[in-house]
Amino acid sequence: MFENIQARLEQAIKRIRGQAKITESNISEALQEIRDALLDADVNFHVAKQFIDDVRTKALGQEVQGRITPGQLIVKIMYDEMVLLMGSTRAALVMSPQPPTVIVVAGLQGSGKTTFCGKLAKHLKKQGKQPLLVAADVYRPAAIEQLKLLAQQVTIPVYTQESSSPVSIAKEAVEYAKRYARDVVIIDTAGRLSIDEEMMQEAENIKTAVKPHEILFVCDSMTGQDAVHTAKAFHDRLAFTGVVLTKMDGDTRGGAALSIRAVVQKPIKFISTGEKLDNLEPFYPDRIASRILGMGDILTLVERAQAEFDEEQAKKLEQKILKNDFNFEDFLEQIQHMKKMGSLRDLLGMLPGMDKALRNVQIDEKALVRVEAIIYSMTKQERRQPKIINGSRRKRIAQGSGTSIQDVNRVLKQFEDMQKIMKQMTKAGGNMKALQNLMNQAGVAPVGMMQPHGRLRR
Repeated sequence: MFENIQARLEQAIKRIRGQAKITESNISEALQEIRDALLDADVNFHVAKQFIDDVRTKALGQEVQGRITPGQLIVKIMYDEMVLLMGSTRAALVMSPQPPTVIVVAGLQGSGKTTFCGKLAKHLKKQGKQPLLVAADVYRPAAIEQLKLLAQQVTIPVYTQESSSPVSIAKEAVEYAKRYARDVVIIDTAGRLSIDEEMMQEAENIKTAVKPHEILFVCDSMTGQDAVHTAKAFHDRLAFTGVVLTKMDGDTRGGAALSIRAVVQKPIKFISTGEKLDNLEPFYPDRIASRILGMGDILTLVERAQAEFDEEQAKKLEQKILKNDFNFEDFLEQIQHMKKMGSLRDLLGMLPGMDKALRNVQIDEKALVRVEAIIYSMTKQERRQPKIINGSRRKRIAQGSGTSIQDVNRVLKQFEDMQKIMKQMTKAGGNMKALQNLMNQAGVAPVGMMQPHGRLRR
């Protein structure tokens, strides 16, 4: 995410490193490069110009004190300005004190609108809500079926009336929610390939009929500047209350995230980072600014981990590690939890500095699948006692998993290294710095992701 803009901003900041003071002369070239990087990332021209002016005003004449370098100072100023640009704080969904809360979801066809409705329903269900999905797109072939399939995955009802008008469907769905104690109504409206009067009028009519508490505009972040123009057109007619950016895991350049809030003066409420129903994140301006500047996003990483690992599991795992009893069955369970958290590149990119390290590296996203196949090809005894796996067993495991003996050897070796680190960690009292030092000394990376000499699989 944001790899291109990160690289360009990094180059720009290099120009003022080593200076004792930030002046007009030594900052002008850097700011010009930053401006070009923003425009290349499809940031709105007026937004980019205002951003550069604000950074220049706050940076000029500032003394570099202590161990702070000019580059670090500029990054801090840019970070603060980006956070302001994107809304300062997280904007949560507005919930009605008198259920049901009605949420209308609008946007162009192909923006990921229907998938977002399913993701939002799952997100709200995790929070203890009882959502109802409403299929108000009666025009797109299979739109209703798509919504039903998404709803089945999270066991949520869908209100449909294929012979009725979208406005009638929306009104009747709200009444249905009141009767059957569904406290959030999510209405999936029809989209078009481009903005047209019929679509806008229908969306306005639905708004008038159900008086929603939230109108969320869903836009494809990969369309960059076009997403901003579309958002403005929708807002002029619907006065939506929030924005959802989809496909943030694709080749997005960051322009939509940095521009939309400034152009329409409405907050970004969610970002979608994949096709799975779990791939939805609340939008935090400070965390996204941190990602854009290559500083990672530890808080989101921790939240994802907390969502997948409960306290009881963590205690059991800790006891097994303390007893030096961590085996392949435990490791398989951890892999399955990690897969639910997102792609390997996405997770590693949330660690400070890792985006830069991974910029020109192709991470093998199927690596964990191969490791799983190898573990599943072991017998129960082999999983619990890896030391009994001899040559003939390795050959059988390789054949059973469709991998090579070298792959099996690599997984066994890296698992053995991991056990050693865990053993030393218990002696070190669980100190995180000790873990980092031990991993650096051992050259150990996540099992299955790396070649024998520490090179990431390509």
